[in-house]
Amino acid sequence: MSIRAVRQISEAEPKMEGAGVHLHRAFGFGRTDDFDPFLLFDDFRNDDPDKYRAGFPWHPHRGIETITYVLAGTVEHGDSLGNRGAMGPGDVQWMTAGAGIMHQEMPKGDPQGRMHGFQLWANLPKAHKMTQPRYQDIDSTDIPEVTEDDGTKARIICGDFWGQRGPVDGIAADPRYLDISVPPGTRKRLPIETTTHAFAYVFEGSGDFRDASAPRGVVTERYDGQGEAGMDARNRSLVLFDAGDEITVQAGDEGIRFLLVSGQPLREPVAWRGPIVMNTPDELRLAWEQLNDGTFIRK
Repeated sequence: MSIRAVRQISEAEPKMEGAGVHLHRAFGFGRTDDFDPFLLFDDFRNDDPDKYRAGFPWHPHRGIETITYVLAGTVEHGDSLGNRGAMGPGDVQWMTAGAGIMHQEMPKGDPQGRMHGFQLWANLPKAHKMTQPRYQDIDSTDIPEVTEDDGTKARIICGDFWGQRGPVDGIAADPRYLDISVPPGTRKRLPIETTTHAFAYVFEGSGDFRDASAPRGVVTERYDGQGEAGMDARNRSLVLFDAGDEITVQAGDEGIRFLLVSGQPLREPVAWRGPIVMNTPDELRLAWEQLNDGTFIRK
């Protein structure tokens, strides 16, 4: 077995998106080779409704999949195909934009005003970029959860893990999307497909993702190019892994909870502007021309 080394630990940066949603971006709009097939990851967590209630009004998507996972509050959504609904705590929406869709997402807090969710963008391969849009709306109760003897828990949203399979299927990049909780002081080894790119995003507690035999002092960097020596991954830390078929995590005194995401890299060219991701500049230019002339949505 080969434990994956930690390539980098970085901290999610504050951003404002949509009509004024304050969020933290772990990665996006660059570094596509490192995270391929994934493009962007946002943590939209806030206890102040004024910082999220304006939401993400109508906007286009083409050539990607958007994966929304809600932990607190609700997210009301609608699209140009007439779909409407709401996601509550523990729910997931895996939207394949394909050839094109107009979409909106409007966060609503819980009774205490709290809102917490994540959105991940996954690239579509060239052969699937112009497919028919589709949704997989997954209720929290349909997501399997496995608890090991040491108290480690895994919610399995997509992919096979510990003898269970997540409810999301038919995804080109064959991803695995897990919500992992490790109790305080516990050391855990978790399997990952060798051929995938993988990252972890910590959102509760802290822990160390380095092999015990690895040198200490992994470099922690921010996207402004500044850096400092770092030991543990903590709240809003993104951990990018190197190659191997396992990761190891040593939970801190409060335990640790993180998303563990992996997928088969597409290794295709990326032409990207905003919410539209194609393979060539000409394809991207055409998509924006169609958006402007009213032919973007295919009937």
